[in-house]
Amino acid sequence: MQTMADLMDELEATLKKIRVGDVVTGTVIDVTEDAVLVDLKSYCDGVIRKADLSEDPDFNMMEAIHPGDEITATVLATNDGEGNMVLSKKEANAILAWDKLRQMMEDRTIVKVKIQEVVNAGAIAYLEGIRGFIPASRLSDEYVEELAEWNGKTIEATVITADEENRRLVLSGREAAREKKQAETNKKIAKCEVGAVMNGTVETLKDYGAFVALENGLTGLLHISQISTQRIKHPGAVLKEGQEVTVKIISTANNKISLSMKELIEEQAEAESHETYDYKEEGQASTGLGALLKGLKF
Repeated sequence: MQTMADLMDELEATLKKIRVGDVVTGTVIDVTEDAVLVDLKSYCDGVIRKADLSEDPDFNMMEAIHPGDEITATVLATNDGEGNMVLSKKEANAILAWDKLRQMMEDRTIVKVKIQEVVNAGAIAYLEGIRGFIPASRLSDEYVEELAEWNGKTIEATVITADEENRRLVLSGREAAREKKQAETNKKIAKCEVGAVMNGTVETLKDYGAFVALENGLTGLLHISQISTQRIKHPGAVLKEGQEVTVKIISTANNKISLSMKELIEEQAEAESHETYDYKEEGQASTGLGALLKGLKF
């Protein structure tokens, strides 16, 4: 049941003068193939023509908007000749979208966008109804050879420039691709067991060690102190790029694989030493006085 206060609020809303350029919010009453009818709780309803809904060429009004939805739009005219206000969601989107886009840029929000067309040195995608440019160098974390192959693809992207004054929106898929790849790598690293022995190939040599591509598809660091049991000045004294090596995983802390050849050398030396010791014991145990005198003739 409505109270007197509710009735006064409705009356005030009805009498409130709405002007061209105002941003208003109402409830969708009906959606047709050509327009959306909006209840503004005012002296007349609002109508948004299909062309004034969005700049996104893929926008489908019948799928995106339904009766009961709340919608915000800008007033283009206070009377369309049939007693309705003419509204534009597209204009309101342009006003409100830049605030959202700037917030996305600050928060480094990852969003999905569909590439609408490929242009010189990049691609075009729409976000919040605003046309954005993705440089070819930022479509992926890898070099893009054929731009045409990206047309129509949906990618994850971040906002790197949101300049409302110059209406310049720049997006990037590189950061999102790197984060996704790193997350997948971290999952693989988490499955690695410390102490596991693997084969690998030396990829690159640095002053501080060597990066080794392991048989499981991951890469680990073989620090210079873990290459040899002897002190060496540079990894190149023992290793060369492309060389196949056997290494032991000694740590996976901070999602980084640390390797060692030194520990394997020390373990092998200890094992050989143990075998030699056992042999001597067996020799002593089997060589008694009888064995020494056996076969001798007096």
